[in-house]
Amino acid sequence: MTHRIAILGASGYTGAELVRLIATHPGMEIVALSADRKAGQGMAEVFPFLRHMALPTLQRIEEIDFSQVDLAFCALPHATSQAVIGELPRDLKVVDLSADFRLRDPAEYAKWYGQPHSQPELQKEAVYGLTEFYRDEIRAARLVAGTGCNAATGQYALRPLIEAGVIDLDEILIDLKAGVSGAGRSLKENLLHAELSEGTQAYSAGGKHRHLGEFDQEFTKAAGRPVLVQFTPHLLPMNRGILASVYVRGDAAQVHATLAARYAAEPFLHVLPFGALPSTHDIRGSNYVHVGVTGDRIPGRVLVVAALDNLCKGSSGQAMQNANLMLGLEETAGLLMAPVFP
Repeated sequence: MTHRIAILGASGYTGAELVRLIATHPGMEIVALSADRKAGQGMAEVFPFLRHMALPTLQRIEEIDFSQVDLAFCALPHATSQAVIGELPRDLKVVDLSADFRLRDPAEYAKWYGQPHSQPELQKEAVYGLTEFYRDEIRAARLVAGTGCNAATGQYALRPLIEAGVIDLDEILIDLKAGVSGAGRSLKENLLHAELSEGTQAYSAGGKHRHLGEFDQEFTKAAGRPVLVQFTPHLLPMNRGILASVYVRGDAAQVHATLAARYAAEPFLHVLPFGALPSTHDIRGSNYVHVGVTGDRIPGRVLVVAALDNLCKGSSGQAMQNANLMLGLEETAGLLMAPVFP
């Protein structure tokens, strides 16, 4: 059986990544693509790398016949997404890639995103889309909220350790480096080549980054008590990839064993041999996550490093993994491509 797919917001990076992934998916067919300013154009005009594909013309969302759609990926900006999903048919399966349904508490959403949530009932319905930790809930869900790409990277490094109680929960530091595509496709002065290349910078430092809302929510749930982490992201002049260096207190061998045991059966999570650390080169363009652990010369201090592709496993690949579960398909379908190297 082939499932009919719509991608709302197909002219952005995550929308294009979804098209790329669905191109080789054995059980999905794209029947509708939406865009706002680029409505009426073909995907080959917007993304020439997709010109070999026969794809629907971009159209406005209100022009799509959703009775002919089995599942919609919503790759729209924050705030826009909740308004659009609120108007979709209530029996339509939806995977949202924005931040609009990630936080369960409406007050927390207002705190981190600066405005009240317009769809609080849908917010209650949404399942958090960190696939490896919410698999059963996702299978039964109608609406799944994709995680933030930074939030996913930090959780893959830390969540099993918090659940197992093998690290000090009051001393967790996440130092993260992210590629520029994580900022989206809109024109921004600080992302111009002349402003970004040959340098790096911290941003949203001092506890201001919105993905801290996800860390607070998910780590506190995993621990059964409040957990607050120190988190500083940095923007690097590379197109794709996230690398998180996570500093914790514990026994390095136990930390490595805990992660290796938790992810042993996971198709996309690979824990490297003790002492080996991952690179963004090794996961580029793929749905894989590499996690490495090493000790420190200071006893009791441990470094955990996690790397993933922000557009794939951090967003669109994770969205497809969740959609596969929602549609009763093989979870890995369309996602087993090898990373791109060099």
